[in-house]
Amino acid sequence: MFNRRWLLVVIGVLGLVGWVLAKDAVEITFWHAFGGARTAIIERMVEDFNYTHPGIHVSVEFKGSYRDTLNAAILAAQQGNPPHVVQIFEVGTQLAIDSGIFVPIQDLVTEDELMPEDFIEGVADYYKIGGKFYSVPWNSSNPVLYYNKDIFEKAGLDPNKPPRTFADLLAYSERIISSGAAKIALSAALHSWYFEQWMAAMDELLVNNNNGRTGRATESFLDSLAAKTIVDWWGKMARKGYWAYTGKLEDWDGAEGLFVSGQAAMLLESTSEVAYLRKVFGEKGIGLGVAPFPYPAKYIDGTPTKAPVGFVVGGASLWITKDHPPEELQAAAEFVLWMSNVENTIRWHKLTGYFPVRKKAVEVLEFEHWFDKYPEYAVAFEQLLSSKSTYATRGALTGAFLEIRTIIEQAIEKVIAGRATVDQALAEAKRKADAAIKRYNASVGAG
Repeated sequence: MFNRRWLLVVIGVLGLVGWVLAKDAVEITFWHAFGGARTAIIERMVEDFNYTHPGIHVSVEFKGSYRDTLNAAILAAQQGNPPHVVQIFEVGTQLAIDSGIFVPIQDLVTEDELMPEDFIEGVADYYKIGGKFYSVPWNSSNPVLYYNKDIFEKAGLDPNKPPRTFADLLAYSERIISSGAAKIALSAALHSWYFEQWMAAMDELLVNNNNGRTGRATESFLDSLAAKTIVDWWGKMARKGYWAYTGKLEDWDGAEGLFVSGQAAMLLESTSEVAYLRKVFGEKGIGLGVAPFPYPAKYIDGTPTKAPVGFVVGGASLWITKDHPPEELQAAAEFVLWMSNVENTIRWHKLTGYFPVRKKAVEVLEFEHWFDKYPEYAVAFEQLLSSKSTYATRGALTGAFLEIRTIIEQAIEKVIAGRATVDQALAEAKRKADAAIKRYNASVGAG
């Protein structure tokens, strides 16, 4: 009885302490752009943080697409009520810096806390701007080719030899369609991200001033031979009936649905889908192939390209907004560092397929023989590690990137619909993109 009485007292005291700590916890908010299963993963991670950090309480909220999340954060800041932490996609980097609503992470934490040298090179190359990390890399990816091994076998193709080049994709597609193995050869969202990746693969710049890395970009290269090579191939795939999309720009889910349903033999997508696709194909008993992202080996005029030089890291990073009390800024920094630490980097990679962005996380995964057991996860990661560091593969910086993406997608749409030739569509795209860059630069006093 004595021990039981004291146990109840101890439990009561601990409960009171927990209540007091929770009541006095520093409140911060985290906005992200992930729906579906990833929402549940993020919410669980936030719960774990709150449990292990009783002095801080994080409220998490899904804010829609990457574009929606960035725009919502800027609007909230203008209204005087910004969230503390925001997930922002890579092409929003220059806009986020110019918005003036964020504080660089390296202004809040020490080098020992951030461990910038521990980020793998491809990721660090993108997010280190002017020698400084403004945000913490979190969900990073590359595009890969997924393919249905069963359909390949039906078409008489070797399931262990996926296509590597644009020419290969055309040849494989012809075989798949002519054999009747699938209704669609290739499914992919009509998205500028692929265009950007192929430009980088050829070591071609998207904008001037070394992709905006050595000076603010003032013009685009959307009418270059490289750009024409990509759009010409895309148009051929569409006209021959080999490539299909839902008719809606940037429809990731629709493109993936065509592949998962078995209508399409191949899919261009992010490595972040590898966990989901492994699960779905495994449940169906269908062989899933994961291969490096195909590339243009020749320009439209027949001369060889430099491809594959490398690819640009995609995904997003975590940013902290300014103008909060010091204790809230410190709490936000602690949360961001926790989300990107070695343990959580490994967990995030295994549950999604996004890169393990820290070198120490890679060492742990290799010690566990993770990539040997699950080689699908290694494809995009090895692709990133083999990429050469150039201004093209580091990715372009421009505050007008969101508008430029839409301009590129609309140009491709005109070509595949037969409303414009490749030259016409890209000449117009360049005029529009250059005007967008000029407007943006003027809006931030950099005209």
